[in-house]
This record gives sequence, C-alpha cells and structure tokens, in this order.
Amino acid sequence: MKKFYVASSFKNIEAVRYVTNELINRGYIHTYDWTKHERASSNEELKEIGKLETIAVTQADFIIVLLPAGKGSHIEFGIALGQGKTIYLYSQNDEVNNFETTSTFYHLPQVKKCIGTIDELILTVTK
Repeated sequence: MKKFYVASSFKNIEAVRYVTNELINRGYIHTYDWTKHERASSNEELKEIGKLETIAVTQADFIIVLLPAGKGSHIEFGIALGQGKTIYLYSQNDEVNNFETTSTFYHLPQVKKCIGTIDELILTVTK
C-alpha cells in the first residue's frame, strides 16, 4: 500500500490526526507522526526532528500539506517536490489561488490542489 506523510502547523494538529487516521484506516502507511511530540525546545531537538521528518518525506509515496502551514511544512513540500512526489495541497478556501498570497510552486503539475472539506481531501487522495 502507498506510504504518506502529512505536513502542517501545530494549529492544525487535530486535522492532521484526522486525515492520518482516515488514511491508515483505509490501508495507507504513515511514515511519521510528528503530532505525538511537543514543540521543540532546543536546537538539538530541532535537528533530530528535522532528520526524522526528512526521512519520512523521503520514504513517502506522496505528501499532504494542510494550509495554513508553517515554514517547516513548506520545506517538506520542497523536499517532496524535488523528489518528484505527488503533493496534495489542502485549503478550506480558495487561498491557494489568491494571486497576492499564493506560491509559484503551488501551481506545478505534481501539486494537486484540494479546496473544500477535509473529507473531500480524503476522497481525492484515495481515488
């Protein structure tokens, strides 16, 4: 079965857990669950987390990025992009297409934009 990683910010932790559990229940393999940890409190912890998350993105067949996402999520996005992986970019609203705030990289062919509900995202990913 396909392996996945979910990137986002701590403020979306419940949505990340929901998506993760839904995909696991459908037989997908989660490469790393960063939601089980507290925020890092030292540079050494950041280094260890960075190693684990880099490995997780590298091992995943695809990643999901839930917006709004922080700088770490965008670095994970870049790692996946550089490896040619499919990226599902989720937003509840159409912010990803707002020319004033969007990113160049959101519009590349391997980025699948999902706008709507979390359940619609899950349907898109599992089709």
